[in-house]
This record gives sequence, C-alpha cells and structure tokens, in this order.
Amino acid sequence: MARIKTLREARLRRHLRVRKKVAGTGERPRLCVFRSLNHIYAQVIDDQKGHTVAAASSLDAGVKPKKDSKKSEVAELVGKAVAEKAKAAGVTKVVFDRGGYLFHGRVKALADAARAGGLEF
Repeated sequence: MARIKTLREARLRRHLRVRKKVAGTGERPRLCVFRSLNHIYAQVIDDQKGHTVAAASSLDAGVKPKKDSKKSEVAELVGKAVAEKAKAAGVTKVVFDRGGYLFHGRVKALADAARAGGLEF
C-alpha cells in the first residue's frame, strides 16, 4: 500500500479521480480551476479537441485586484472574467472541475462568480 507523501500528491490523486468522471465536450466544456498560494487560474477546455476556449487568472491584465484584496475576492474577479470570455466564445454551459480541491473558499467563490456571470453548471 503506497503512502501519499505530500499534499500535492494527494491533490493530484483526487484530481485524477474526479477527471475519470468529468470531461469537457464541445457543447459543455470543462471549467478547470487551479490555485496556488498566491494566485488562482481558470480555464474552459474542450477535451475532445484538446483546446482551451477561454482562460483567466489573477495575473491577467484584465483582472485588477486591489492591493489589499482578499484571495476570495480575487477569485470572484477571475470567475467573472472567465465567464465573460467564455460567453464571448459562445459557451454558456460548462462542467465544473474543481481540480482536486475542496469546494469551499476560493474555489467556491470562483464558481459562484462564474454562475453569476452567466455560465450554467
């Protein structure tokens, strides 16, 4: 029985378990979330073609967090930005891929903002 050595490996195992069931199609691409200690990234991916339809992150020029913003507030800005870009690309329905993270905090804030921006999960 193999032991999990790091938190990153544990997250990757959870992510692979989720990815067995969640796949993006042309009609419903996958909204994938990755978060690091300081930033958060979101992509809308069509897995059949292997293309990224839309992407946003806290590093983008269009997402301007205030200097004293909380991480969850920045995640909301990224969620709104990825929803706008996805709608501009003609995507309204997505499948949410939480990336092995628990659905709370920054991940939940991003998802709620994307829903408010017009994406349907």
